[in-house]
Amino acid sequence: MPKMKTKRAAAKRFTVLASGKIKRAQAYKRHILTKKSRKRLNKLRTAAYVHKSNVGLILACLPYR
Repeated sequence: MPKMKTKRAAAKRFTVLASGKIKRAQAYKRHILTKKSRKRLNKLRTAAYVHKSNVGLILACLPYR
């Protein structure tokens, strides 16, 4: 059987941790930053975790995590 391909878009966006959680970046940090407060931008810097209802979808895209 041939090897399964990893979805490269998912591999670039998500990291699977040893605990099984999936780390992701925050949204809304790419452009139009001048009107966002410094406090808001600092909070967007921190990583977040994928919701448990979406974990299965992400793991299906990353067969060799």
